[in-house]
Amino acid sequence: MNNFVKMAVLFCVFTQVSFAQEVKFGKVSKEELKEEFYAKDSTADAVVLFRKVNVSFKYIESQGFIIEKGVHERIKINNKGGFKYGTVVESLYQGAKSKESLVGLKAYTYNLNGKEIEKTKLKKSDTFSEESSKYYTKEKFTMPNLKEGSVIEYKYTVNSPFYSSFNEIILQYDIPIVEQEIEVAIPEYFTFKNMTKGYLRYTINESRKPGNITFTNKTRKVNGRMMSTEYSTSKLDYIINISSVVMKDVPALKKEVYVNSMNNYRSAIKYELQYTKFPNSSIENYSSTWESVVKKIYENDEFGNQLDFKKYYKEDLAHILLGKTSENEKMNAVFSHIQSRMHWNDIFGYSTDEGVKKAYGLKTGNVADINLILVSMLRAAGLNANPVLVSTRSNGVPLFPTRYGFNYVVAVVKIDGKNIFLDATSKYNKPNMLPVRALNWAGRIVEKGGVSSSVSLLPDNKSLESMMMEISISEEGNGKGKARRTCTDYIAYNFRVSNSELTEDTYLEKLEETYNGLEISEYQIKNKKELGKPVIESFSFNKENAAEIIDDKMYVSPLFWFAQEENPFKTEEREYPIDYAYPWLDKYIVAIKIPDGYKIESMPTSANITIGDGIGHFIFHIAKNESGFQVKSDLSINQGIISSQDYKGLKEFFKAIVEKQTEKVVLSKI
Repeated sequence: MNNFVKMAVLFCVFTQVSFAQEVKFGKVSKEELKEEFYAKDSTADAVVLFRKVNVSFKYIESQGFIIEKGVHERIKINNKGGFKYGTVVESLYQGAKSKESLVGLKAYTYNLNGKEIEKTKLKKSDTFSEESSKYYTKEKFTMPNLKEGSVIEYKYTVNSPFYSSFNEIILQYDIPIVEQEIEVAIPEYFTFKNMTKGYLRYTINESRKPGNITFTNKTRKVNGRMMSTEYSTSKLDYIINISSVVMKDVPALKKEVYVNSMNNYRSAIKYELQYTKFPNSSIENYSSTWESVVKKIYENDEFGNQLDFKKYYKEDLAHILLGKTSENEKMNAVFSHIQSRMHWNDIFGYSTDEGVKKAYGLKTGNVADINLILVSMLRAAGLNANPVLVSTRSNGVPLFPTRYGFNYVVAVVKIDGKNIFLDATSKYNKPNMLPVRALNWAGRIVEKGGVSSSVSLLPDNKSLESMMMEISISEEGNGKGKARRTCTDYIAYNFRVSNSELTEDTYLEKLEETYNGLEISEYQIKNKKELGKPVIESFSFNKENAAEIIDDKMYVSPLFWFAQEENPFKTEEREYPIDYAYPWLDKYIVAIKIPDGYKIESMPTSANITIGDGIGHFIFHIAKNESGFQVKSDLSINQGIISSQDYKGLKEFFKAIVEKQTEKVVLSKI
């Protein structure tokens, strides 16, 4: 984790940069519309021509300070692949008494119609709201009259009464940005922690300007029987601290294979409030350490208090524990009950939506509803159980103390000194196997009272995929044989998640396509839904053109359709860790019977390759036998996450694997 933090945090250089000219809303040029592609990235489906984000604080006398975030963006749509950037989404937080709002939306689509610029205004019917959870709504709008070559432009303001933390300011998109300007203006009464992430180098300019608040004072006077009201004003001067970032030619964030979430590496700035100091008031501290962050979460009525409710499941628990004496038996019984009874509504969160009592009765809820019920019931069964705060892979890794970095909660039980993680939202995982979405570096165990500690979520056990196959090659180069595939742990979990609800015919069609046009028959499967047991498939098959015939020679790929034919790692350099989520082992044993009248003319040599200090190991062994030859291939990756420092070695490792697995056995006629 320390290496990752060092790698992700950027120290900014303070120098001065400025735009060549001001970009005004609505002033789109014919040159912008005529441009067919972005010269510095001709593959880009779209490009941001200009972007401006202003964050400032506004004082409302009846309300206090609110945050205003102004957004202005102009985007060129290069082709149909860029149409998706014509839909804009803002996620707005809504609390119990107040909420964020999107106001002042103006948006136009510009197209070149002959020599004239055609301007299409966004209609109200092109905007809509969507509730994504109890706490968030999404405001969306889709730009009208989109065409290849269109330029879209929009501006709006998000008003927020929640000044303790505002959304991180993104500095990098999935498409290039030609020019952008970011400005954050914060009154001297607020001290924020500035946190950066990503790999882009940029400039932060610091400056100050004066600000003031005008107060209206009302005084009532009594003169005999008459009452009058007099109004006066007073002014409070203060300093506004300004941070600005100006960037040109910002490259797109390019996706790479085996990354938990590209958002972890997207350049951005995050501001989180450390403390406030208003005139004539004492300092009020906000989150600054993990201990204080977790304590605030624990004291939330929708987290810590939920663990104390027990009456609603008391009768069920007594029945569940009948005949269970050991801690493992009790844990398995409680977990199985919650896993089968409760149905996840696909909503993340560490705070309950329905509350545990109501959710248990409804048999449905969000992540917190389900897993806090699980923790409470495990404790009531006499087990040492606690919740664990987690940030999902899609949510990113919380590098700094922040309660907004977590969006998930699981359970942990300590038995015989070992932590066993549980998540009852999934129907296909077993104890000590969290869903892949939750395998994100580390979580924080929250004990009674809000005391917390960091805990690794990365699994140690290797997940196995083993294939044993016998195949006979005919004189025509066709193949016929039998295969048996065994999957354990996360590979079995992934199989169940992807295929358990499919009909057998649909699954076999998918399998035949995966195995390069195999014709499968006599298919059998064991333990398809028996959690904790390996998934075992067996089948017979026929395959046309299993070997290649040229003149009087036959060329056979020893691993057939299982061979890795392409190196997944193509870039010269890589800044991100390689994230497989869990260690794994692929084993293949293939026995090949060659056709009568043929002999083995040449065959690959065996290989034994290791990468790094136990990071990975590849064994390839091939040998003749009475009927032909046999191949054994083992490829193991022993770490779920591999540092980017080992990327070049890993790339060369897979290059050697591809070369070895794609070598041919040459058969010639006797």
